[in-house]
Amino acid sequence: MDSVAGHDHPVAFRRQFRQTWRGILMYGQYEHRTTHTADDTSPPGSTGSTGHGAAPGAPSPFRRTVLRRVLPAVAAAGIGVAGFAGLAYGGEAGAAAAGGQAAATTALSRDTAGGTARAADAGSVRQAAAAADFPTWGTRWVVHATADTGSPSVGMLNKSAAGQDRITADYQVDTGRKVCEGSACSTFMAHLTGPVAGFVSVVAVDIPEDRLPGVPVKGGGGPQPPRPDGSRQEMLQRAATWLTANNGAQVPYSQGKVWKDGYRQDCSGYVSMTLGLPTPGTNTVGLANTRSITRPIQVGELKPGDLLIDAAGTNNTRHVVIFEKWNNDAHSSYTAYEQRGGHGTDHRSLTYGLPGGDAEFKPYRPVKFGD
Repeated sequence: MDSVAGHDHPVAFRRQFRQTWRGILMYGQYEHRTTHTADDTSPPGSTGSTGHGAAPGAPSPFRRTVLRRVLPAVAAAGIGVAGFAGLAYGGEAGAAAAGGQAAATTALSRDTAGGTARAADAGSVRQAAAAADFPTWGTRWVVHATADTGSPSVGMLNKSAAGQDRITADYQVDTGRKVCEGSACSTFMAHLTGPVAGFVSVVAVDIPEDRLPGVPVKGGGGPQPPRPDGSRQEMLQRAATWLTANNGAQVPYSQGKVWKDGYRQDCSGYVSMTLGLPTPGTNTVGLANTRSITRPIQVGELKPGDLLIDAAGTNNTRHVVIFEKWNNDAHSSYTAYEQRGGHGTDHRSLTYGLPGGDAEFKPYRPVKFGD
C-alpha cells in the first residue's frame, strides 16, 4: 500500500487521525448546537443574501468546512466517511445531517413545508457522480424549459415528498446568475434527462459542491440574450413566473426585500426582472427616464411587453405595469402584469393611462425589442 501524507503505517496513522479529530469534532458538536435561528421577518422564499441570518437548521460554518473540504480528504485517506460522520453528529441527529446541508426557506423552486434536511452521504455522492445520477432534497423544485430560472416550467421534482426523486444529467450550464437556498448557492443549471427533461438549479441536488461533479459544463457566461423576434414573449413568460414562485402563490410585495432571484420585490424590481436588467433592479423613474432602457410611445402603439409608467410623486405613489393585451376592440381596458402593494404579483384588467383612467401613466417601449 502507498504511504499516505508521509506515513508508512496506515493503521497507526488512522489511529492517530481519529484521536486528533475526536477533539475537533467535539468542538463541532458544541458549535453546531449554538447556531442562531433565522430572523422570522424574512418572507417565505427569501435568500440568504437579504441579510436576515441563516435559515432554521442551516449548516454552520464548521459543518460546511467539514462537508466541502475535510470529507474529501478523509475519503482520499481511505477512512470510512460514514464512521467519521457518526462521530461528528452521533445518533439519529447524525443520520439526518451527515452528508448534506440543512433545508432552508426558499421559493423559486422548493416548498419549505416540513423543513426536510438534506441527507445524502459523501459515499453515495461519489457513486452518483460516476453514473451522472444524483439525489435531491426538499420538495417542489421547478424544472425549466431552458437554463434560465425565468423560463417556463416543464415539470417538478419531489412534488409530494422531500427527496423522492433522483435526477440524471448529461451536462450543466454556468448561467452566471446565482441562486441561493439558505447557505447553499450555485450559478449552475443541470440539464436533466430524467425523471423529466429540462433544467434545474444545482442547488436542488443533495451534494456539497456548487456544481455536479463529473458532469461536463457547456455554454456559460450567463443567460443568452433573447432573440429580438422572441423577446416580448419571453418577457411575459418571466412576468408570469412570479405569480406562482412563492410555493404556488404570488411573490409578496416589498420595497426593502429582494426575492431569491436577487430582484427587489416592488413594481420596478419586478419589471427589471422581466427585462433582465442587473439586480436588484432600477426604480420607476429609471425605467421611464433611461433611454437605454425605454423610449416614450403613444397609447395606440402599445404591444405585449410595453410598459405604462407613473413616474411622478414619491416612491409610495409611483408605479409601473406591463401591458399584455387589449381586452376589446374599443381599447377601453387591457390586461397587465404588475407587482402591487398589499397583494404582490398580479395579472388583471387595468385602465391606467387610458381615457377615464389614471392620466399620470404614460406608455413606454423597452428598447431591447428593437422597434
